[in-house]
Amino acid sequence: MKMEGEPFRPEADRGEFSEITLRPFDLSDADDLMIWATDDEVTKFCTWDTYVCRDQAVDFIANHAIPHPWLRAICLEGRAIGSIAVTPAGPGIGRGRAELGYALASEYWGKGIVTRAVKMVVSTIFREWPELERLEALVFAENVGSQKVLEKAGFQREGVLRKYAFIKGRSRDLVIFVSSRQINFLY
Repeated sequence: MKMEGEPFRPEADRGEFSEITLRPFDLSDADDLMIWATDDEVTKFCTWDTYVCRDQAVDFIANHAIPHPWLRAICLEGRAIGSIAVTPAGPGIGRGRAELGYALASEYWGKGIVTRAVKMVVSTIFREWPELERLEALVFAENVGSQKVLEKAGFQREGVLRKYAFIKGRSRDLVIFVSSRQINFLY
């Protein structure tokens, strides 16, 4: 499946949000990114704080998104309405693992867009990164919507990690979901 520029068209979905693309971020996406990065509802479940100025969006794109090994804009009609990333866990004990993360403009929540984007990533990432064995997603325990996205995309819930991370001033319980090379190639 081609990721960049080619719309994802699931056979069963012909709705207005059925065509999305994933592509690398560009500095011209700063204004679109500001729409959702300034929304407290979006950032509530992110590890980063709500943006307050356009310079933060430009800095994110230039210094994080562009050099990132696999971070894409989720696009609808060419506009960046969200982001999705796969971040390698690193060498040593992290070898063969990566973490999936995503954010989407709140006006598009509940429309199946992130579920489609996650399925697009899973359908290609194990081929693009042959050393990858396990794709993990860590979700705030209270973020039920994101948990449903991952379940619909075929991820397996492995459990709750109690007080696992200190985020935004407090310890958080995270739910871990996994898609593995073995699970992915069974379908």
